[in-house]
Amino acid sequence: MADFQSSIKGFESEQVKLIAGSVDPMDKARETAEKSGITYPVAYGMDVEEISEITGAFYDNERKYLHATGYLIRPDNTIEVACYSTGPIGRFVPKDILMLVKYYKSRK
Repeated sequence: MADFQSSIKGFESEQVKLIAGSVDPMDKARETAEKSGITYPVAYGMDVEEISEITGAFYDNERKYLHATGYLIRPDNTIEVACYSTGPIGRFVPKDILMLVKYYKSRK
């Protein structure tokens, strides 16, 4: 999340809104966001199994957390690109998402 926060100006200039989701309760999600200086919305209290069923995100059944999952959503609220990860690699990187947004805009 902090990586995306450090690129917030680039997303704002491209009129891209960021939102994060967490299975943590409100107080823990707020603490994490505050420690990382997150200024964009962070949803909290998400149900692991329900979110996995809806989105296809992988989750750890034993420890009850979602693996990193990212979506680039079109203005019509459909998914343009999805990135599913089961570990610390293979996640969206802000620089790549910004380049992709600019590329899509250039094709119009």
